[in-house]
Formats: sequence, C-alpha cells, structure tokens
Amino acid sequence: MNSYLIFSLILIIAYAILMLIYTYGFLKARRVASVSRSEVQPFLSIIIPARNESANIADCINSILNNNYPRVLFEIILVDDFSSDETASIAKEILNLEQDKVLYLKDFISEENSINAFKKKALSIGIEHSRGDYIITTDADCIVQEDWLQLLANKMLSRVENKCLGAPVNFIPANNKKNLLYYFQSLDFMTMQGITVASNILNLGNMSNGANFMFSKPTFVALNGYKDIDHLASGDDMMLMQKINNAFPGSIDFLLHTDAIVLTPTQPSWSSFFNQRVRWASKSNSYPQFKLSLILLLVYLTNLNFLMLLLLSIFQIQYLYFLAFGLLIKVVCELIFLFPVSLFFKKIKELIFFIFLQPVHIAYIISAGFLAKFGSYKWKGRTVK
Repeated sequence: MNSYLIFSLILIIAYAILMLIYTYGFLKARRVASVSRSEVQPFLSIIIPARNESANIADCINSILNNNYPRVLFEIILVDDFSSDETASIAKEILNLEQDKVLYLKDFISEENSINAFKKKALSIGIEHSRGDYIITTDADCIVQEDWLQLLANKMLSRVENKCLGAPVNFIPANNKKNLLYYFQSLDFMTMQGITVASNILNLGNMSNGANFMFSKPTFVALNGYKDIDHLASGDDMMLMQKINNAFPGSIDFLLHTDAIVLTPTQPSWSSFFNQRVRWASKSNSYPQFKLSLILLLVYLTNLNFLMLLLLSIFQIQYLYFLAFGLLIKVVCELIFLFPVSLFFKKIKELIFFIFLQPVHIAYIISAGFLAKFGSYKWKGRTVK
C-alpha cells in the first residue's frame, strides 16, 4: 500500500469515527431532551428579517400568532430589508401595531451602503427596538408549531446558565413538489441538523440555525451584538452562538423536541440551493472554535479524497477498489447516524434516496467548499463576495 492510500485510509477511518461519535451524541441528546414547564413566562420578542417574502409572510406571522402563549407576553417585529413587493404591507394588515412593529431597513441605512451583512443589520435594528429580555429569530418563509414559544421559554429557563438556545428546523418541499432536488436538500439538511444537535451536546462546536434561535437580549447587548462578525453576510446564528459561548462557557443549550420544529421550504432550483449552501459555508473560515474548524476540514478532505481516488483510478485499478471500499464505509456510518435522526424528523422513508445521491453530495461538498473560500454567490438579488 503506497503512502497516498495510507493517507486515504486514515481519512476514511477518522471520518467513520466522527460519524459514530455524532450518532452517540444525537442519541444522548434524545435521552435528556425532556423539559418541564416553567412557572415563569417571560416576555419574548420575535424578530423576522424579510426581503421580498410577500408569498410567505402571512403564513409565517399567523403561525406565530396561533401559539399557545399569552399574547400579551410576546411581540413580533418584522424588519423589511428593501423589499420590492408587498411584504411589509401584508405584515401590517395582520399584526397589532400597538404591540408589534414593522420597521424598514431603508429608514436606517441606504441599500448602497458597502456592507455584506444586511440581515445582521436588520436583526440588530429589530433587537434595538424590542422590549423582551429574550430574543427569538425566525425567517419570513417559516412555519412554527403552536407550542413553539412555550417550549423555547421552558428550555431557556431550565438552567440558570442558559444564554443562548438552538432548536430544530425541518425542510418541507417548495411548492409542495417532492422531486429529486427536494430529497437531496432534505437529506443534506437533516444530516446537518443531526450534527448540530450532537456537536452542541458533546462540545464539539456550537452550531445553530437562525430560523429557530433564541438568546438573551442583555447578553447580546453586553457583547456588542454582531460587532466583529458583522462583516460576514452569513452567520447571524452560529457566529453569535459561538461568540456567546466563548464569553460565557457552558451557556449554550439545544431544544430537541418534535413540537418545537420549525418548518421551512427547500430552495426551488439547483442554482438557488447551491448559492444558499455557499452562503452558509462562507462563514466557516471565521469560526473561533478550533474543534469545529478541524472537523469541517476533515469532512472536506474526506470528500475531496474520493474525487482524487476516482482520478487516480484512471491510471491504477487499485485506487478504484479503494474508492469503493471508502464509499461503503462512508455510506454505512452515515446511515447508522441518519437512522435515529430521520426517526426524529419523521423522514425514515427518505433514506431510500440516500445511497443514489452520494455522488451528487460529494461533488456539492467539494464545489461549495471551494467557492465559499474563493468565489462569490447571489442571495436575495445581491451578489456577495
């Protein structure tokens, strides 16, 4: 066995161990997931940054208003990010503007401002105008369940140390179409959600999703909000969570409850999906947590190695055999991990597509990781480098 095959073997073994560790972490999180109802019901501020979401904003707001949480104890603040449609006016028709707010980003900055992080700016403005001690963020195309607010409050108050809370997000098909693109996105995102849960509970790195995210407003203010991470277009969730954890170790928690899952649609096209993932990956170079950065490097190198083995097999057949061996190990370990995760999200049947989508997934990891570092992407009509 030559030196490159030895290196490949080390990568594959390390990756397999990582997936088994993630499996243990997710199962551990499931065992300790229950939280009792808090006797205290804090005032909550739900911040929704929105840009051209007229098709979704009514359903989003109505799902929040239908929550089993005292209406006098929460406010909804929508911050319109230079929308060219009726997003803000639709929100105004639904919300109680004596209690809730619709703010316009254009009243605070010009769209020509040389900033990447319009979403962070919108969130900052919403938080600045909020009344709650706890901030909850979600996206304008999301649907929440009726016990969402109560479960978040219960979990946040379950430990005095808690200052930041992540919670699960699940993909539903865009336009109610379950095609190949849906299954690919659903499986990929479900994997990311499972890793998020396992990473947090095992202290392998703090991960979250801004569609279902909660934090203490006094903590946000004490840390100067998004200062020092506001140059990044993405990362309003993970980067803030990591910033809070670095300042207050042990203050991060995760709510793993099926009734707290927030639903959000997949991207409608391969192009928009790829731009979304490049946007998410673009913040990885700025993670302050070494363990998480090391894990991301391992994942990227493992997938890149499969491409290298395929290219080398053109010259020597032994590389093709090793490629098949490595893929087998990868698929088996990932399926072991995904089985309990898919049970939680009630998507066990989608695992049928998992094996067949492996080549697409490997190619996407390699290309998205490269473009996140060296390229640019388009999001919400803006080009970000």
